Amino acid sequence: MAATLPARAPYAEDPAQSRGRKVAEPESRTRTPFARDRDRIIHCTAFRRLKEKTQVFVAHEGDHFRTRLTHSLEVAQIARSLATALGLDADLAETIALAHDLGHPPFGHAGEDELQIQMQAFGGFDHNVQTFRVVTRLERRYPRFDGLNLTWETLEGIIKHNGPVADKLEKPSWSAIAEFDADYDLRLSGWASAEAQVAALADDIAYNNHDVDDGIQAGLFNLDELKSIPLIGPHVVSAEADFPQCEPGILRLEAVRRMIGAMVEDVLAETQRRAKADGVASAEDVRNLGQALVAFSRDMAEDLGALRAFLMERMYRHWKVNRTRSQARRMLAEMFQLFLAEPDVLPGEWYARTQHRNEAGRARVVCDYIAGMTDRYAIEEHRKLFHLDSLH
Repeated sequence: MAATLPARAPYAEDPAQSRGRKVAEPESRTRTPFARDRDRIIHCTAFRRLKEKTQVFVAHEGDHFRTRLTHSLEVAQIARSLATALGLDADLAETIALAHDLGHPPFGHAGEDELQIQMQAFGGFDHNVQTFRVVTRLERRYPRFDGLNLTWETLEGIIKHNGPVADKLEKPSWSAIAEFDADYDLRLSGWASAEAQVAALADDIAYNNHDVDDGIQAGLFNLDELKSIPLIGPHVVSAEADFPQCEPGILRLEAVRRMIGAMVEDVLAETQRRAKADGVASAEDVRNLGQALVAFSRDMAEDLGALRAFLMERMYRHWKVNRTRSQARRMLAEMFQLFLAEPDVLPGEWYARTQHRNEAGRARVVCDYIAGMTDRYAIEEHRKLFHLDSLH
């Protein structure tokens, strides 16, 4: 029997009432404004590059580990399912989910940490700001504007999906947001739409589950060690009890599948509870609520914190991962310093962008170039720059 879709929530975003785009364009006959945003993101260069950018493991370490592309697709799937179940605009939630990692540099958090260090004297680096810069400035695909000219609601969701950000505008790394907001008010002191909040929670659900999956496959821990860990442990035990003869690889997937289901159900219940308790009756009510509408329950948040602590100790700080992080950071540092000192070794298009700029401006161009690299491209570029036998 087919599932019955819930009625549209009164606090859902209505694409017909979108605030529009910074540069006015004729509407599409076949797509809503939010669906059109989604398609622009899928077709952009930065999205394609996510296929060889990773979060924990480097792309060449194994084709069974998640990349930022597969992660973004998983987040988008969860976001769309959550939005549909809550009666929200699924296209908008999916769009923000697909866009949320576009600004991440190669080598995951190691790459981001190193670019923060290298850019400290030149305005800093923040991957959320870089994502915003990608969709508003760095993508060059249209004759009338730089960026993707996304709708107000999508831009708001990209920069505010984790909550209000007005307090960050004094940070040098957020100057690009302050400049854009001065010309095109994104109401940075308020919360984003429920759809954007759904995308943020979908990200939490996806990466915690796939890090468990990837960590087991990498041999950093096993199913038995997870049995005592809140959130994942009960699902390992129940899957093993239901399928005692099942091979470990399938049990792993079953336990992760059950954990995803439990987290999704928790978000649905908590969000509906908050909407009812606070009388949320419009999209504006969501923005003015004073707290997130879409959230985990207190118990789920506590269990999730315990799981993250386990992953931090056993995965993110594992010596094998630390070695990769160390090497990745050294590679990016060496490339950054070389490009800044000798910008004429940059590819022609990027060298041209450094001309007639001060040192801070040149550093930002170098940062943009490196941030756009995939893991594999960064490794090859470093080899060509620092090993004479790799020039051709």
